[in-house]
Amino acid sequence: MKKKVLILSSSPRRNGNSDLLCDRFLEGAKASGHDVEKIFLKDKNINYCTGCGSCSMGKSCPQKDDMPEILEKMIAADVIVMATPVYFYTMCGQMKTLIDRTCARYQEIKDKDFYFIVAAAIDSKPAMERTINEFRGFTACLDGPKEKGVIYGIGAWKVGEIKGTPAMDEAYKMGQEI
Repeated sequence: MKKKVLILSSSPRRNGNSDLLCDRFLEGAKASGHDVEKIFLKDKNINYCTGCGSCSMGKSCPQKDDMPEILEKMIAADVIVMATPVYFYTMCGQMKTLIDRTCARYQEIKDKDFYFIVAAAIDSKPAMERTINEFRGFTACLDGPKEKGVIYGIGAWKVGEIKGTPAMDEAYKMGQEI
């Protein structure tokens, strides 16, 4: 069955290691006939949540940025891939800002399959669990999320060091097997 796949790449570096893993996932998903869109968050204007409370009062978020468009795509997607470089054992600020801004409509992000991609210089999957648990904290607030897979891009510090690693093959295969 053809699915709508939305990849959210939060790397601040185009072709950074987590972004390259996103591209491989995208290639695998497209090879299986899915509709795939990748949003490179660096190209978007996403302001911080100000805690104004408008969304909790049934009003739309008063901020004028790209987040409403991204939220619409998250709500419409069947599959959401969330990718981040790992800095100091946590997700990057770009991803956290996006997650915080889903507040206005997070209850509409229902029954989605989720994949998580992390890339870090450290060569330890257990060390990345803190970041994965942050993603799980977000999805625990949603209705009917299904975690389908995690790709650990470990041992890659400089741009492009992830190339040729098993994580690249895992990303392609995971995308292909949606």
